[in-house]
Amino acid sequence: MTGKTGSRTGSIEQGTSQTHGNTHILHFTVRLPGVMEAVWSAFSTPEGLASWFTPADELEPRLGGSVTLRDLGSGRVTAWDVDRVAEYTVEGAGRIRFHLERDGEGASVLRFTHEFEGEGESESAWRARFERLIGDLPPSP
Repeated sequence: MTGKTGSRTGSIEQGTSQTHGNTHILHFTVRLPGVMEAVWSAFSTPEGLASWFTPADELEPRLGGSVTLRDLGSGRVTAWDVDRVAEYTVEGAGRIRFHLERDGEGASVLRFTHEFEGEGESESAWRARFERLIGDLPPSP
Protein backbone atom coordinates (compact mmCIF):
# COMPACT_ATOMS: atom_id res chain seq x y z
CA MET A 1 0.00 0.00 0.00
CA THR A 2 1.29 3.47 -0.83
CA GLY A 3 1.33 6.48 1.43
CA LYS A 4 -1.21 8.38 -0.69
CA THR A 5 -4.60 9.27 0.69
CA GLY A 6 -7.78 9.22 -1.34
CA SER A 7 -8.79 12.76 -0.41
CA ARG A 8 -7.28 15.83 1.12
CA THR A 9 -8.62 17.52 4.17
CA GLY A 10 -8.43 21.17 5.09
CA SER A 11 -6.27 22.77 7.74
CA ILE A 12 -5.82 26.17 9.31
CA GLU A 13 -2.28 27.29 9.98
CA GLN A 14 -1.54 29.49 12.95
CA GLY A 15 -2.96 32.94 12.37
CA THR A 16 -0.85 36.04 12.87
CA SER A 17 -1.94 39.38 14.21
CA GLN A 18 -0.19 42.71 13.84
CA THR A 19 -1.05 46.09 15.29
CA HIS A 20 0.14 49.39 13.86
CA GLY A 21 -1.27 52.22 15.97
CA ASN A 22 -5.04 51.69 15.85
CA THR A 23 -4.88 49.40 12.78
CA HIS A 24 -5.05 45.64 13.30
CA ILE A 25 -4.14 43.10 10.62
CA LEU A 26 -5.07 39.42 10.88
CA HIS A 27 -3.51 36.88 8.49
CA PHE A 28 -4.45 33.24 8.02
CA THR A 29 -3.30 30.55 5.64
CA VAL A 30 -6.07 28.00 5.15
CA ARG A 31 -5.63 24.79 3.15
CA LEU A 32 -8.89 23.91 1.41
CA PRO A 33 -9.98 20.50 0.05
CA GLY A 34 -10.93 21.55 -3.47
CA VAL A 35 -9.53 23.16 -6.58
CA MET A 36 -9.72 26.95 -6.84
CA GLU A 37 -12.60 26.88 -9.32
CA ALA A 38 -14.64 24.68 -6.95
CA VAL A 39 -14.10 26.77 -3.80
CA TRP A 40 -14.19 30.25 -5.40
CA SER A 41 -17.94 30.64 -4.88
CA ALA A 42 -17.45 30.47 -1.08
CA PHE A 43 -15.81 33.92 -1.30
CA SER A 44 -17.50 35.44 -4.34
CA THR A 45 -21.24 34.75 -4.11
CA PRO A 46 -23.94 35.69 -1.59
CA GLU A 47 -24.79 31.99 -1.11
CA GLY A 48 -21.17 31.01 -0.61
CA LEU A 49 -20.44 33.76 1.92
CA ALA A 50 -23.67 33.02 3.82
CA SER A 51 -22.76 29.34 4.17
CA TRP A 52 -19.76 30.00 6.42
CA PHE A 53 -19.23 33.73 7.07
CA THR A 54 -22.17 36.14 6.84
CA PRO A 55 -24.99 36.78 4.37
CA ALA A 56 -24.19 39.21 1.57
CA ASP A 57 -27.37 41.22 1.07
CA GLU A 58 -25.76 42.88 -1.94
CA LEU A 59 -22.74 41.81 -3.96
CA GLU A 60 -21.79 43.13 -7.40
CA PRO A 61 -19.00 40.74 -8.45
CA ARG A 62 -16.64 43.22 -10.07
CA LEU A 63 -14.01 45.79 -9.12
CA GLY A 64 -15.80 48.82 -7.68
CA GLY A 65 -19.07 46.91 -7.21
CA SER A 66 -21.26 47.44 -4.16
CA VAL A 67 -21.20 44.98 -1.28
CA THR A 68 -23.33 44.78 1.86
CA LEU A 69 -22.31 42.16 4.39
CA ARG A 70 -25.01 41.64 7.00
CA ASP A 71 -23.84 42.41 10.55
CA LEU A 72 -20.79 44.25 9.13
CA GLY A 73 -21.99 47.01 6.82
CA SER A 74 -21.76 48.30 3.28
CA GLY A 75 -18.82 49.11 1.08
CA ARG A 76 -17.09 48.32 -2.20
CA VAL A 77 -15.34 45.47 -3.94
CA THR A 78 -11.76 46.78 -3.85
CA ALA A 79 -10.06 43.86 -5.64
CA TRP A 80 -11.50 41.24 -7.99
CA ASP A 81 -9.70 38.59 -10.02
CA VAL A 82 -12.07 35.77 -10.96
CA ASP A 83 -11.20 32.41 -9.33
CA ARG A 84 -8.35 34.07 -7.44
CA VAL A 85 -8.97 37.30 -5.44
CA ALA A 86 -12.03 38.83 -3.79
CA GLU A 87 -11.53 41.82 -1.52
CA TYR A 88 -14.25 43.77 0.21
CA THR A 89 -13.72 47.08 2.01
CA VAL A 90 -16.66 47.70 4.33
CA GLU A 91 -17.34 50.89 6.30
CA GLY A 92 -16.63 50.14 9.96
CA ALA A 93 -15.34 46.59 9.32
CA GLY A 94 -12.22 47.34 7.26
CA ARG A 95 -10.66 45.40 4.39
CA ILE A 96 -11.37 41.67 4.05
CA ARG A 97 -9.25 39.89 1.41
CA PHE A 98 -9.54 36.31 0.13
CA HIS A 99 -6.63 35.25 -2.12
CA LEU A 100 -6.73 31.71 -3.54
CA GLU A 101 -3.76 29.76 -4.87
CA ARG A 102 -3.39 26.21 -6.19
CA ASP A 103 -2.05 23.61 -3.77
CA GLY A 104 -1.02 20.68 -5.94
CA GLU A 105 -3.78 18.68 -7.60
CA GLY A 106 -7.24 18.87 -6.05
CA ALA A 107 -6.60 21.44 -3.32
CA SER A 108 -6.26 25.19 -2.77
CA VAL A 109 -4.67 27.57 -0.31
CA LEU A 110 -6.51 30.62 0.95
CA ARG A 111 -4.32 33.52 2.00
CA PHE A 112 -6.65 35.62 4.11
CA THR A 113 -6.16 39.16 5.43
CA HIS A 114 -8.48 41.29 7.55
CA GLU A 115 -7.30 44.84 8.20
CA PHE A 116 -9.45 46.97 10.50
CA GLU A 117 -9.39 49.93 12.86
CA GLY A 118 -10.13 49.77 16.59
CA GLU A 119 -11.63 46.78 18.32
CA GLY A 120 -13.06 44.17 16.03
CA GLU A 121 -12.75 40.63 14.85
CA SER A 122 -10.65 38.21 16.83
CA GLU A 123 -8.37 35.49 15.60
CA SER A 124 -10.57 32.88 17.31
CA ALA A 125 -13.72 34.14 15.53
CA TRP A 126 -12.06 33.80 12.12
CA ARG A 127 -10.63 30.38 13.03
CA ALA A 128 -14.18 29.18 13.87
CA ARG A 129 -15.45 30.52 10.53
CA PHE A 130 -12.69 28.76 8.61
CA GLU A 131 -13.44 25.50 10.43
CA ARG A 132 -17.06 25.87 9.31
CA LEU A 133 -15.91 26.58 5.74
CA ILE A 134 -13.68 23.48 5.61
CA GLY A 135 -16.49 21.37 7.02
CA ASP A 136 -18.92 22.63 4.35
CA LEU A 137 -16.64 21.94 1.38
CA PRO A 138 -17.00 18.55 -0.31
CA PRO A 139 -13.77 16.51 -0.19
CA SER A 140 -11.71 16.28 -3.35
CA PRO A 141 -11.83 12.97 -5.20
